[in-house]
Amino acid sequence: MLTLRQGTVLAAGDPAGPMQELDVRLGGGRRPALADVALVGPALIGDEVVVNLVDRELSGFDLVHANLTRGLRAESVPGVMKLEYTSLQHAVRPVEELVSATRLPTGAPVAIAFVHAQLVPLAWAFHQAAPGARLGYVQTAGGALPGGVSETVRLLRERGLLAVHLTAGPAYGGEAEALTTAGALQYGFAERHWHAAVCGPGPGAAGALGPEGLVALDSAHTAAALGCRVVVAPRPRSHHTATMLGLALVPLIVASAGEAPEPEARRHEHRRGDADLDGFRVSGLPARSLEEEPAFFSAALAAGSVLAATMRAA
Repeated sequence: MLTLRQGTVLAAGDPAGPMQELDVRLGGGRRPALADVALVGPALIGDEVVVNLVDRELSGFDLVHANLTRGLRAESVPGVMKLEYTSLQHAVRPVEELVSATRLPTGAPVAIAFVHAQLVPLAWAFHQAAPGARLGYVQTAGGALPGGVSETVRLLRERGLLAVHLTAGPAYGGEAEALTTAGALQYGFAERHWHAAVCGPGPGAAGALGPEGLVALDSAHTAAALGCRVVVAPRPRSHHTATMLGLALVPLIVASAGEAPEPEARRHEHRRGDADLDGFRVSGLPARSLEEEPAFFSAALAAGSVLAATMRAA
């Protein structure tokens, strides 16, 4: 069952962004909360809200489920539902309705990321190798579903390192909504003139096989079925990567920073890419664990480099 409690907003941050920071009084305590503004509306001090407590141990925040003071006034709008048959179902206009071309450019390059933390080094390395190219991001299932949660995406968009942020499948709240990863890729390449794309989850992940390995596998199969050239951004020494590559039904391009391939990856094509750790270190982009996990960053940087090379060869 949902763990819901009613409280009062004691402090409210700027509602202009996708996620509004709040302090909420619950019982005799004061707790931080996040409100998805596009979904539940902005909150003001004194508003009565219903919050979901279940994720606080992981995220440090409660999540606003409904604003009882002002969030019940919105009128229903026509459209196709996301999060359908849940209490948070809402209508969107899917990009599948906007696509005029049914086929992608021949060999369109698509990178597959396993975790959200790969996105920054991958996008930076791609633009180092291909300045001015348009790299799109398709947020899939596997991590946080709200598109507004990611500070990473906001920073990359501000720096011009991502062209457009689409949310596909159950993910929502991007710059445009897609019902499927296939629809997002078709729209991005045909209508937004992407040169390359990266598919990957939002922040956070949990579980053994599903969120990382099998969601990445699904994205890779989808891109390959559309005729894309698929570049896998592996996580070094990760059973999620081994699972995905072992179950893949088609050969994929696996980026490498020079390490020997895992046994499950040997039937795929391996391409070595540049991994400029020193350049990334001084880029001004988030790299908090670079010194502790250089292999993780090297693999993601190599994937961005290989993606750019694959784009130029298409």
